Amino acid sequence: MLSREDNELMCRVGRGTPMGEVMRHFWMPALLSSELPESGGDPVHVELLNENLVAFRDNNGRVGLLDEMCCHRGASLTIGRVENCGIRCIYHGWLFAADGTVLETPNVADSQLKTRFKAKAYPVREAGGVVWAYLGDASKMPTFPDFPALTAPKEKVLATFGIFGCNYVQVLEGLLDSSHLSLLHQSQLRSTNLPDIAFVKKTSHMQFDMAPRIEVEETEFGLHYGAIRQVDGQAETNITGFISPCFILNPNDMTLITVPLTDEKTGFYLIAYDGESRYGEEPLASQHLKATGFDLPTLEAFGMTRKTFDTVARPRRANGFNQDRVSVRAGHFTGLPGLTPEDLVVAVSSGGIRDRSTEHLSTADAAIAKMYRVLLKSARQVMQGDMPIAYGKSVALLRGRREKLPQGTDWRTLVPEHKPLSSQAQVA
Repeated sequence: MLSREDNELMCRVGRGTPMGEVMRHFWMPALLSSELPESGGDPVHVELLNENLVAFRDNNGRVGLLDEMCCHRGASLTIGRVENCGIRCIYHGWLFAADGTVLETPNVADSQLKTRFKAKAYPVREAGGVVWAYLGDASKMPTFPDFPALTAPKEKVLATFGIFGCNYVQVLEGLLDSSHLSLLHQSQLRSTNLPDIAFVKKTSHMQFDMAPRIEVEETEFGLHYGAIRQVDGQAETNITGFISPCFILNPNDMTLITVPLTDEKTGFYLIAYDGESRYGEEPLASQHLKATGFDLPTLEAFGMTRKTFDTVARPRRANGFNQDRVSVRAGHFTGLPGLTPEDLVVAVSSGGIRDRSTEHLSTADAAIAKMYRVLLKSARQVMQGDMPIAYGKSVALLRGRREKLPQGTDWRTLVPEHKPLSSQAQVA
């Protein structure tokens, strides 16, 4: 269990908080490129690390990410006009470029006014179907992350996004919890109508051993762990990596990123890439989204899109978390229609920020307990003026793995690029 003080330290991400400053040392996904599909299209309201921003693609195709409120009199730029080479506030017509330069102030006779200041703009990069942003100190900006998917041909990469109405740590917990896959998702794993794709084949074994052995090791980038299931006399082994503060290397050819939008709202990004499969093309794209529960009808039905999050679709006590209790009584384990809705509902059911001072962790939760300590260590390093864990490190050779191994095989030999910390440096 964690003290309430440590829980607050780990979960709060506003500017000036220790964990907020940790997050601001890294490039973070801000939105999908597909949310700005055309030059001169509508602006998009973006929440990121407790900040309200506006994203737009100008008529030259350049993406801008500015503070939402106009620096003149505070009107929202999400109601602005995207035109020429920037976004124009409709209140007084001030026009801002993607880098924050003030291009026009038509209600002011002094032509030099616009040269004296800029709107707050953040560096952005498009890669892997995602618009990435850096919200931290410009002098500490790290190199752009080198996940292989970010430089791959677009036909081989599938990026998607959904919103969870809870703190980012609650989403991370599910991604570092192998035993829940065999239990929470058991009806999905046993389903006979799932598509014949790699993701489904790589998870089917989980229904046969509900109590995997969990072995965790701290690394230079955060941690990794092996979840070992005994199936047909062999060790079905899943290796998951956690790159602090919010990146997951999944064994099933996916990079998962849990981005804090606010303290109680998380953007969950899934980037599917294995170097070979054409995840970005049909029919595989739709099949993968359906199998993982990230298809648009499911996201909308559970309030996981920007347009539906604040509607009655979002799971909460008042609507029974969208659970089909008739289906539960008929034998379905959860009464929820897919993997992502199941993960969503259990995460949000414990509230916006879960109180961890009363929890009782077990051996099945070893990776989660270690993740808490990695995050807290990173926050304290920043409080002391040091760099956070994983800052500036290459991730190109890091990976999740799933292999069927002979009994007694050390799973760490499958990921030699994952450098463990020395025993003296391990988090207690």
